[in-house]
Amino acid sequence: MATKENASEKLVFQAEVKQLLHLMIHSLYSNKEIVIRELISNASDAADKLRFEALKDASLYEKDSELKIRLSFDKKARTLTISDNGIGMNRDEVINNIGTIARSGTKEFLNNLTGDEAKDANLIGQFGVGFYSSFIIADLITVITRRAGSKEAIQWESKGEGEYTISAVKKDTRGTDIILHLKKDEDEFLSDWTLKSIIKKYSDHITLPIVMKKSEWQDGEEVPTDEDETVNAASALWARNKNDIKEEEYQEFYKNLSYDHEPPLTYSHNRIEGKQEYISLLYIPTKAPFDLFDRERHHGVKLYVKRIFIMEASEKLMPNYLRFIKGVIDSADLPLNVSREILQDSKEVEAIRAGSTKKVLDLLEDMSEKKPDDYKNFWKEFGVVMKEGHSEDFANREKIAKLFRFNSTHEETDAQVVSLKDYVSRMKDGQEAIYFITADSYEAAKHSPHLEIFKKKGIEVLLLSDRVDEWLLSTFNEFESKKLQSIAKGDLDLGKLEDEKEKEEKKKIEKDAKSLIEKIQKALGEKVKEVKVTHRLTDSPACLVAGEHDLSGNLERLLKAAGQKTPDTKPILEINPSHKLIQKLENTTDSRRFNDFAEVIFDQALISEGGQLKDPVAFVKKINQFLVE
Repeated sequence: MATKENASEKLVFQAEVKQLLHLMIHSLYSNKEIVIRELISNASDAADKLRFEALKDASLYEKDSELKIRLSFDKKARTLTISDNGIGMNRDEVINNIGTIARSGTKEFLNNLTGDEAKDANLIGQFGVGFYSSFIIADLITVITRRAGSKEAIQWESKGEGEYTISAVKKDTRGTDIILHLKKDEDEFLSDWTLKSIIKKYSDHITLPIVMKKSEWQDGEEVPTDEDETVNAASALWARNKNDIKEEEYQEFYKNLSYDHEPPLTYSHNRIEGKQEYISLLYIPTKAPFDLFDRERHHGVKLYVKRIFIMEASEKLMPNYLRFIKGVIDSADLPLNVSREILQDSKEVEAIRAGSTKKVLDLLEDMSEKKPDDYKNFWKEFGVVMKEGHSEDFANREKIAKLFRFNSTHEETDAQVVSLKDYVSRMKDGQEAIYFITADSYEAAKHSPHLEIFKKKGIEVLLLSDRVDEWLLSTFNEFESKKLQSIAKGDLDLGKLEDEKEKEEKKKIEKDAKSLIEKIQKALGEKVKEVKVTHRLTDSPACLVAGEHDLSGNLERLLKAAGQKTPDTKPILEINPSHKLIQKLENTTDSRRFNDFAEVIFDQALISEGGQLKDPVAFVKKINQFLVE
């Protein structure tokens, strides 16, 4: 309690306050409840300052070393009070800190520290700015404060209209009481449940206990009792020494953080010191969330500054392809805007983002090597979004590529378990490329006719069927100096995997089939870019191939399904002259029948590679006609 001693003195805010106060009250903060966070943060600052100054002068504690913050409200008076027993302020500090909107008492305090003192000071805050957020919910603010070690107490009062009054009062205890006289529409801040929810959300982990009176329900209303209760955890698990934290505590914290009923696959807890000082506790979930593919979601990593919640900042502190990561990053200092709500771009932020990303990738690499079954589960849940990383995170491309898993002809499973490192280790002598095929499903890729020559020669081919694979391959074309090569685009050159006898045989087949190719080309006309002899097929009569620089058939279909325009390209038809169907075509003398036969072979090849017929009825009629003849 405080009593007035002298008449109050009316003062005008400094010029910058008058100019900015209206803007701050009405525009700066997007969320009213942040007012409570700011005032609690300031109270915590005041306690930190007292602890630090008391290292040199213990009498500042005034026989009360139990530091705390208290919240109370009076429904009849419509006031909300935030009190602390921290360092407090004298008259000059009140005028300097509260009378100047852009001045920070804490910042000034930090600037005055040098050497080890500066390193040890555990402070945060922009008092002059955060304090004025109170006018969002209050039309009158009263501040009563007494500095530790001083007998003089000061009362500051303002309606936020450009002036304030200041007077001397009596106050028995050190510290600061901030009394908010709430506006008419702000009754929510006169609720025990609301205040405790806000404290739990924003200030649960600051080291000071936040105390309120317990409430009881009487006749449908919350009625405060005389019993105190601490409403915050007053401890941040991530700030503790790793050796002092039990596994169950890590698991429980994850559940509270993520609302996930399943335990995480793994986690990484690190304290980084140096130019940037921060703590990260990052979890990899077991199951993908329902909104995993919503790239606009930002609810993974929470940003704290000195254990005070600032924002959901996953898009700033974690690349988008790692949006499934849960956890907290607690920084000693970050460049926040004056409302502490928006994280500004800076070298410090970039360094934290880079460091946190590396920790996650190292964690995944370690899991892939030491716990392959866990990694198999991880890739099943999150592999698709991990593939986004190659085009988004240039600095970590090589590390990300090592984490990729694919299907391949080496494994009789669609579980995507083959790494590129595994593939390279199994490459044939003389093999210079990593071969792959894309399709709209695993089954379509697995049974593609393009694989026939590779199966015959025992050459492994990656089977890519995720939608993102086509976009991945637009930037991902090499691994460990081995080129990635599609088996369904351009001319097939197996290089040293073919001997001279095979090459001579191919030339002879091409020469013998020249006349047939010309006839098929004429029959199909504008349907095809070119007709040529295949060197891919052993069992199928024909296949369609995209030009080396053209879109693959699968990518073209994906783009069209997404409503995007695609270049007007035509496929290349490759025929297998040794197949009986092609030989039958060659022996067909009737020109009309030959043309129909050629179109059926083209349509079959189109269907085989996942394409859609422009005229399926005509195709069926031609097939029926051939069957009855």
